Amino acid sequence: MTDCIFCQPQPYVLENERAAAFFDIHPVSLGHLLIIPKQHYATFFDVPQVDKQAMADLIDLAKTYLDERYRPDGYNIGINVGAAAGQTVMHCHVHLIPRYHGDSPHPEGGIRKLLPSEK
Repeated sequence: MTDCIFCQPQPYVLENERAAAFFDIHPVSLGHLLIIPKQHYATFFDVPQVDKQAMADLIDLAKTYLDERYRPDGYNIGINVGAAAGQTVMHCHVHLIPRYHGDSPHPEGGIRKLLPSEK
């Protein structure tokens, strides 16, 4: 798609035949990567299994890359599907977010603390 930013050339850090990884331009933390299918699919649920597997393989490779380069203490892996869930680029992408001790005073619960508490 010509109007999709992720379909435009990106400075890939890692890639395989069907997927690619590059640094997020608005990183949550040092080393925050996006993993995309090279073919355009709007959401994760639109991606064929062969491309999902290529993305999963690349997530594992990206973790090794980030472990060696930045030595994070943990990771968050996230996929936003649709505008209501926070997806702003309508090309499937997985966030691989390195986490470091002290980057959040209370990391327990991961993204759950963003959700309203039950009453």
